[in-house]
Amino acid sequence: MAGNQKRPGATRRIKKGPSIGTGGKGRRALEGKGPTPKATDRPYHKAYKPKPTEAELAKKVANRSTGPRDVTSKVEDLVIGRNSVLEALRSGMDAKVLLVFQRVDADERITEIVSRAVEQEIEVREVPKSTLDRLADGSPHQGVALEILPYKYLEPVDLLEAASPIRIIALDGIQDPRNLGAILRSAAAFGASGAVIPERRAAGVTVAAWKVSAGAAARIPVARATNLVRALQDYKKAGLFVLGLDGDADVALADSNLLDGPLVIVVGAEGAGLSRLVRETCDQIASIPISATTESLNASVAASIALYEASKALKR
Repeated sequence: MAGNQKRPGATRRIKKGPSIGTGGKGRRALEGKGPTPKATDRPYHKAYKPKPTEAELAKKVANRSTGPRDVTSKVEDLVIGRNSVLEALRSGMDAKVLLVFQRVDADERITEIVSRAVEQEIEVREVPKSTLDRLADGSPHQGVALEILPYKYLEPVDLLEAASPIRIIALDGIQDPRNLGAILRSAAAFGASGAVIPERRAAGVTVAAWKVSAGAAARIPVARATNLVRALQDYKKAGLFVLGLDGDADVALADSNLLDGPLVIVVGAEGAGLSRLVRETCDQIASIPISATTESLNASVAASIALYEASKALKR
C-alpha cells in the first residue's frame, strides 16, 4: 500500500557497492572442537581424577615391588599335597606362605602342618578352593599348599661331603619333572647321597617334582652342574666309579663289579638315553634285562632298580 511505504522499515534498502566482511569469524565458528574429553579428564565433572605427580608414581611403584605377592597368580616354587608340605616343614625349608583351604577336613597332618608353620613364623592364609586349584595347575593339592623360596641347589662337589660310601644318582637330561620326583623318592628310599642334574635342558625341582617325590626332595640334596661331563670327571678324580645305564649294554646290572664301592649311577634322558660324551665318560655301561616284548623301561623305573641293586650290593 502506498501509504505504508513511509513507515520506517517498511521498505527494503539495498546497499550498492562492496561491503566489509567478517574476516572469517563466521567460518571458524562453524568448525568442530574435536572429540569430547573423557569424564575423568574434565575438571568440572564429578568423575574427574587429577593425574598423579612423578613423586607419587615413584612411590606407588616402590610399594608395589616390596608389597606382598598376590597369591592368586601362578607361582613356580610351590609345594602341594599334605605329605609333601609336611616333609618340607619338618626339614626346615625356607617358606613364605602356607595356604590352607577354608573348609579343609583337618586331620593329624593338617594339624601338624599349621602348628609347624606357626612355630616357624610362616604366614598362614585361608583361601578358597579356586585359588589352590589355580596355583596347583591341575595337580591334586589336598587343600594345602606351601609357597617356598627358590630351591637352593648345591654344587656337584658338595655331594662328596656325604657319609661313606657315597652313592650319587646323575640324570643326563631328564626333562619330565615327574620322573625327577620319582627318582628322588627312590634315592631317599635306597640311601643315596644326592642327585646331580644339568643346569640347562633338564627338569628342575619344581611343583610336579615335589609332589611326586612325596617329600623326599626335602631330604635328598640336589646339585646342579653347569657341565655334567666335567662333574662326572671330577667325581672320578675323587675316587668314585661312574656307571651308566643303557639297554644295549653287554654287562647286566646285577653282574657289575662297581656296585659295592663309591658310585655314581647315570640315567639317560627319556627316549634319547645317554649322550655321547656322558657315555664315553662312564667307567662301565650296564643294562637291566627285561622281556623281549617290552621296548624299554621308564627312566625313573630304571633308576630305582639300579639304586636298589647298589644298596643290596653293600649288604653282601
